[in-house]
Amino acid sequence: MKTNKKVIIALIALVAISVIVIISLFWFGILHFNNPPSDSVIGIDVSSYQGDIDWTTLSSQNISFAFIKATEGSSFVDPCFTSNWTNAADTDLRIGAYHFFSFESSGEKQAKFFCSTVTPVDNMLPPVIDVEFYGKFKSVKDIDADAVKHELRVFVDLISAEYGMKPIIYVTNKSFEAIVKNDFSDCDLWFRSVYSSIPNEIKCSFWQFSNRHRLDGYNGKEPYIDMNVFCGSSEEFANYPN
Repeated sequence: MKTNKKVIIALIALVAISVIVIISLFWFGILHFNNPPSDSVIGIDVSSYQGDIDWTTLSSQNISFAFIKATEGSSFVDPCFTSNWTNAADTDLRIGAYHFFSFESSGEKQAKFFCSTVTPVDNMLPPVIDVEFYGKFKSVKDIDADAVKHELRVFVDLISAEYGMKPIIYVTNKSFEAIVKNDFSDCDLWFRSVYSSIPNEIKCSFWQFSNRHRLDGYNGKEPYIDMNVFCGSSEEFANYPN
């Protein structure tokens, strides 16, 4: 009996250690929940959290595009946007700028602010509107969904006219279901799902498949970088959004 107990205890300890090791490998970005095919069109998204970026180094690591944070609300410009936008444009990457949409500011003010900040570059990707819950706005119960949809529509229409192409809307599953799902089918989606694949019923152009990758070329307080995949072939990407 004593021998059996020791064996059971040893097995439990081994299982516990294995679980801890596996969780650690995922947590520190060594293993990943999602692994797109090797021929996928891969890209990143960055903000000031990545600090100073050496775009020559970063762009050399099998990536094809980068979405760069530009603005938030109607008054905040990402501190690294200007340098990121300028230096990334000098690489072979296709780049696009994104705006974090505020539920506390009008769509018109936010759109005009974004347009005054982001100067178009050759072959740029469509502008992105990041629509997700934040701060005190944790779910649809905390917002006036109809009002948010109205302001988001104003934003979409204004920047469509400014840049000559419809924006992409970045969503989580929560923000998609609560705000975007039935009212913005004219815009492509960029869907966040870092622990599983995209639900079959959701059609998107970009998929954020990981938030815990590590690449060379940045030194910010955030050691990880978001990874994304274009949901199409390299030929389709070259012609996107046409």
